[in-house]
Amino acid sequence: MSAIRRVLIALADDPDSALEVLSSRVSGADLTSFLLEVMRRRAEQLSPADVMRRARTDPLVEPGVVDARALHRVIAAVIDAIPRAFDVVELSPVVPLGTHSTVATVHQHKVVSTIRNAEVAADPTNALALLAALRRGTSPDVRLGAVQRILRAQPFGEQGQQHFSVLGLVTAGRDRGNLSFETAALVEQLHALRDAIGSVTNATVEIRLTDLAEGRAEGVVQGVTESFAADSETLVTSDPERATGRGYYHDLCFKIVATTTDREVEIGDGGFTDWTALLRNDRKTRLLTSGLGLDRLTSLANR
Repeated sequence: MSAIRRVLIALADDPDSALEVLSSRVSGADLTSFLLEVMRRRAEQLSPADVMRRARTDPLVEPGVVDARALHRVIAAVIDAIPRAFDVVELSPVVPLGTHSTVATVHQHKVVSTIRNAEVAADPTNALALLAALRRGTSPDVRLGAVQRILRAQPFGEQGQQHFSVLGLVTAGRDRGNLSFETAALVEQLHALRDAIGSVTNATVEIRLTDLAEGRAEGVVQGVTESFAADSETLVTSDPERATGRGYYHDLCFKIVATTTDREVEIGDGGFTDWTALLRNDRKTRLLTSGLGLDRLTSLANR
């Protein structure tokens, strides 16, 4: 019996619960085969004019507004500025289904899901966290980086575009006590991001730290502040009123704001998460993630 036939029989047995049948009662392989056939038949009904109409109206498929030559120059400079301690990898454009929603607070409706038990990358740090969890068994600390063009199902990014390029960094390791891992990882990543920004623009950079641990991360904040004390072009400030990221990040998070003579741009974001702890079922695992918006950085560099 074919997979399509099995799905049709399951639906016929309980037509009032079609959603439950498709989401839970048929196998993933059968559902994929069924949906592939559905999409094949829908595609057969489309004309070139239909494709043109969709290309004009669907923001998911529009080209980027940033100049591609300028963007790729920025990408090359940024990657070169990342310390060699980070293994910079080329990520797949898709990740396993649930990568963004099972460990983070991202609703599945904000992710472009596929019919092959995968989803389009919506944040490089999620894929890097998954890779770090896979590698943690062979290395005490794992440092990974990637530049990825990501896609969000909701309007987001420069000029409302739903796809944009991001530099993602993650550092995974074990709790070593006294917040020593957290301090070292955060200082290292922030200096890497600061150097990446400085490789393409002379904008002043402000790092806004938010302690989410009710003062328990004070030592980490102090370590970051001291590490930038001699850098007159980088300001480290406290941002206790930050509203976004609470529940998504744990203990401490940050924003990076770049300022030129006529413009202030929020260009980076990051913090500590429990993603690798959940993926490895190990509460002692620590993870720091960060992202830098490269379309915004390119726009800033061009000015």
